[in-house]
Amino acid sequence: MRVFDIAPKPSALIESIRAIGYSLSTALADIVDNSIAASAKSIKILSNLDDKDLKIGILDDGVGMSEKDLLEAMRLGSQSPLEERTKHDLGRFGLGLKTASFSQCRILTVVTKLEKRTVCARWDLDHIAKRDKWEVQVPENIKGIPWADLLDTNGTLVLWEGLNSSISGGTPVQNVEEFVRQMDEARRHLELVFHRFLSGDSGQQKIAIEINNLPLEPFDPFHSRHPATIVGPEEVIRIANKRVVVRPYTLPHRSKVTLAEWERYARPEGYMKSQGFYIYRERRLIIDGTWFGLMRQTELTKLARVRIDMPNSLDEDWKIDVKKASAQLPPGVRARLRRIIEPLGATSIRVYKTRGQKLLEDNRIPVWSRLQNKNEIIYKVNEDHPMVVELQSKLPPQSRLDFLKLIEVVGTSLPTEALFADLGGDLDSVVGTDTTNEALAYAAATTYQHLSKMDKGPEEIFAMMKVAEPFRSNWERTEEILMNETIRKTSDE
Repeated sequence: MRVFDIAPKPSALIESIRAIGYSLSTALADIVDNSIAASAKSIKILSNLDDKDLKIGILDDGVGMSEKDLLEAMRLGSQSPLEERTKHDLGRFGLGLKTASFSQCRILTVVTKLEKRTVCARWDLDHIAKRDKWEVQVPENIKGIPWADLLDTNGTLVLWEGLNSSISGGTPVQNVEEFVRQMDEARRHLELVFHRFLSGDSGQQKIAIEINNLPLEPFDPFHSRHPATIVGPEEVIRIANKRVVVRPYTLPHRSKVTLAEWERYARPEGYMKSQGFYIYRERRLIIDGTWFGLMRQTELTKLARVRIDMPNSLDEDWKIDVKKASAQLPPGVRARLRRIIEPLGATSIRVYKTRGQKLLEDNRIPVWSRLQNKNEIIYKVNEDHPMVVELQSKLPPQSRLDFLKLIEVVGTSLPTEALFADLGGDLDSVVGTDTTNEALAYAAATTYQHLSKMDKGPEEIFAMMKVAEPFRSNWERTEEILMNETIRKTSDE
């Protein structure tokens, strides 16, 4: 058998590696992984806004490297994914530093300091293309390298220069605007991916990460500290004698949080797309917002999120990719997870159904009546509503009959199919029209007067109207109207 040593062509391979599919956010996360693996407690992401020379630096106070270690770290495939890793190592393929950096820039410079001794190495992709060789450059002097002077006794600086055309391909103003946008997006991404490191959960020491001197704030996607969050029991799944820990959460209903909280925990993708599994590898978020086909993403389950913690020793079983942004469920895990999420979906649905049922029970003067007949649910205008009764009493007989026919037609014309479609898209986006001051004043005064004739006192009337629409949604205005009505009624007596 003949054997040929066919080495890859550097100039061609390097351009293929650049197209591996990183965004700026995921590329920065890969570099932060390396800093955390180097025991860094402080990580600074730095950038300049000079439209002629945009660059990014990632500076940490980790253990640093010797020249030998640095050159090995610059090698593509410096560590096999089959090698056993230390318990909290966030790497896998020995490619992260290079693939993440090459995806964003054409010049990668690493300056590292170990016990006050500084060494430097550089990959210049234009140099590789020209020489068609894997030649890493070793500058003899670091003077003039941006941010290198910020290194302390130990630590590492990763510098990206010659940024991609996705950032630098427009006019100078456009370049800066796009750079700022992508950096803002990266901030949100890192606050989510590393939120457990930023908050120091599980008794671990906090890690400080900042972008251009602004500290990152941890974003816990489970809102786990809110008293209305429903936290399910922790379950353990064993794979190859390794522990995978699963814990379900149901986020609070909109009525239980502030508007700012509701919008923050919706995330830019919205609640619908943010429901599902959140997979953590050594506390670092890998995958978020997917049910892996085990359950549909529906409006009524949009508050359901499940945290899964896995060790890095199961990377092969979960098929973790180079970017650490993709995974697959091992066959032995799917059935267990299906059983775990079945009651979780019911819990999320119950948050909405319980809320709706309570409103129906409390609302003793509804505009719409809900009638259930076997498997059918019918909604019709409530003919006993004070406004309906009051208006009927003022109409002549024929007009009264015409009015009741109108009420019947309105009830039978409820657009159930359109409502079902809209509610399936986003339950909280379906709202009623605003009530004018004139209409609200008429409704409140008429209802108050009608209930007063039924020998109900002011306190009871207030309590009944406070939970009935349209008064509930406009209570401040309604209360003012009712106070005036109470004063008028008292003076009449």
